[in-house]
Amino acid sequence: MLLDIAEVASKSGLAPSALRFYEKRGLLTSAGRNGLRRAYEPEVLDRLALISCARGAGFTIAEIARFLVAMPGDTELRARMAAKARDLEEDIARLTRMRDSLRHAATCEHEPLVECPDFKRAVSPPEELPDVGDEEVGRLQGGEMATGREL
Repeated sequence: MLLDIAEVASKSGLAPSALRFYEKRGLLTSAGRNGLRRAYEPEVLDRLALISCARGAGFTIAEIARFLVAMPGDTELRARMAAKARDLEEDIARLTRMRDSLRHAATCEHEPLVECPDFKRAVSPPEELPDVGDEEVGRLQGGEMATGREL
């Protein structure tokens, strides 16, 4: 059973204009029309959830469009996806530090709050770990410690 654009908008939380925009950009495909209204397969809701998640993570419409048609052999796209994953890891770490510092500040008695050593420690990025070479990473992934001993 097809869903008309109003149903998809209601269920996805997106405006009908956003759905038309995504369709114009090639992110969605309507299954036809119900009178003058666009109609979509129910699976469009899964695709919209992916699009919304990616948009919330900072992906551009162009990046999402490319990702939606990606094939396993697209090494250039895979490299960009890996870089984006690293960027997201950094964002997550930064947001986690901010969350932790705000939780501390909510109960802290230090005056002013931003001068509290615990608050400052929470918002400061962790010290950089030494960069390990690919060989050591390979050994670690292969079940050996960096010293070469079996785990």
